[in-house]
Amino acid sequence: MGTAPHYNNALSRLNYCVIIPTYNNGKTLNRVIDGVLLFTNNIIVVNDGATDNTPQLLEQYDTITKINLTQNKGKGFALRTGFAAATRAGFEYAITIDSDGQHYPDDIPLFLAEIENNGDTLLIGSRNMGQEGVPKKSSFGNKFSNFWFWFETGKKLTDTQSGYRLYPLNKIPKKYYTNKFEFEIEVIVKAAWREVPVKNIAVKVLYDPNERVSHFRPFTDFSRISVLNTVLVVCSILYIKPRNLIRNFKKKSLKQFFRENVLESTDSPAKKAFSIALGVFIGIAPVWGIQTFLVFFLAYVLKLNKLIAFAFSNVSIPPAIPFIIYASLQIGLCIIPGRPFSENTSSTDAIKQNIVQYLAGSIILATMMALLFGITGYFILLSIGKNKIHKNA
Repeated sequence: MGTAPHYNNALSRLNYCVIIPTYNNGKTLNRVIDGVLLFTNNIIVVNDGATDNTPQLLEQYDTITKINLTQNKGKGFALRTGFAAATRAGFEYAITIDSDGQHYPDDIPLFLAEIENNGDTLLIGSRNMGQEGVPKKSSFGNKFSNFWFWFETGKKLTDTQSGYRLYPLNKIPKKYYTNKFEFEIEVIVKAAWREVPVKNIAVKVLYDPNERVSHFRPFTDFSRISVLNTVLVVCSILYIKPRNLIRNFKKKSLKQFFRENVLESTDSPAKKAFSIALGVFIGIAPVWGIQTFLVFFLAYVLKLNKLIAFAFSNVSIPPAIPFIIYASLQIGLCIIPGRPFSENTSSTDAIKQNIVQYLAGSIILATMMALLFGITGYFILLSIGKNKIHKNA
């Protein structure tokens, strides 16, 4: 039943399908499928263990792919099942549309046109959450989700919860850990972390209380989403943000780094100087192995310039390490008596023999050098700033 119109246009060149996850949406399922069939026969319906008349309704359609799950596994699992089927079938893009009737199938060309014009992007249909009939809990939940997406990725979206989306199947991650509603958050955050563009596109929305059946359980699903966001925030702070900053730092030459991140940064000279001091302190302090993590974490907590702090933490480059260890030991031995060592003693043995002296000396050395670099940097930056003002006057 139902056949897509036989016409060709620029959009028909895109190798896409439409995935419809459904669970007990018998009232609206036919209307959604019939609407999508006006644009394509490439439809994958994933029946997520429905207990209503969904199986009977699907029997009417001979031209679409039907996947029937024996048990209700959750929307995320249904979408993942659909993605796997679409990938096996060779599709490059998958548009997902909810079966509750809130989305308009005639918005499908908008998604395709965006991809045709601007290339591979994960597109999320942005609903007008201020229109009449939109439940307040949906509006609040969307704002909540938008905030955490921004915090975890640094990207701002107007709607992160809409199920009307286009996924570039070859670009999005393959491994996920969630199966319920929270999957739709996990997939866009991980895609953004992989530097896949994630954008909104305006779509229409219909909230009909007489037809729409929502399976979102406020307490249970909101709790799941909160747990997921907690995990994603920790991953973002401990790994993603430091990784991105390191990649950004490595892409630049030393001259370009100082020009863009030190001289032209909008941070005040004092903030830059504190960032320099933090980096030097961490670079010399006896925190080998966790220096990168620690410098990013402290720069984040203290709201300093992370890239400057990271750059100056590299003061402990391999050629400088023997001198740092020697100076730390000598300073420590001046304060705390210990076992003398000769020039033939290896650095490792010298530290083992005078571990307390080394720890005390390295902290003192780190503090002294941090103050020296920080104060010197502050006055140099202040002088450069005054010269710029004088030239522009």
